[in-house]
Amino acid sequence: MRAALHELDEERLVRLVAKGDRAAFEELYRRTSPWMAVRLRRRCADEQIVAEVMQETYLAVWRAAGAFAGAAAGGTALGWLWTIAARRLVDAFRRRAHHAEPPPAAAPQSLAPAAEEEALAATVGGDVGDALRRLAPELREVLQAMVLDGLSVRETAVLLGLPEGTVKTRARRARIAMRRTLA
Repeated sequence: MRAALHELDEERLVRLVAKGDRAAFEELYRRTSPWMAVRLRRRCADEQIVAEVMQETYLAVWRAAGAFAGAAAGGTALGWLWTIAARRLVDAFRRRAHHAEPPPAAAPQSLAPAAEEEALAATVGGDVGDALRRLAPELREVLQAMVLDGLSVRETAVLLGLPEGTVKTRARRARIAMRRTLA
């Protein structure tokens, strides 16, 4: 049975997981967890958060594999997994920011950066990072999903809850703004 699972693609494995196939889940985890960990570490240097996000992601996969729409809806299994992980990572950053101790009363008050800002700062630095951080949030989140996370237009639209046309328009506007800033 192990050899047969090894030959299946990720989409078929997710379909088997949706039917409660534990061996398919183990194969999916074995195959995708190293890739997932690398992608998460690019966005977060805290190994504890990465481990928590990995656990939450695969628990969500086990519980919600039946919700995977598959190639018929234009998505891939890996894109679906990354969408879950990216959302869990943002949630983890928000939890961490929420539980952080407030600054001492004598210190000047400042707004804490958004979770996405922290992830972006950890991923991209220099002039490009500065240009990304200057983008309007709605443009930055589209560019980040498509370029840094490698999601397709359709996957980005699903992740952000936007029409595909809006994603394309925002991506174009973001690229134009980036070119102007970096010129």
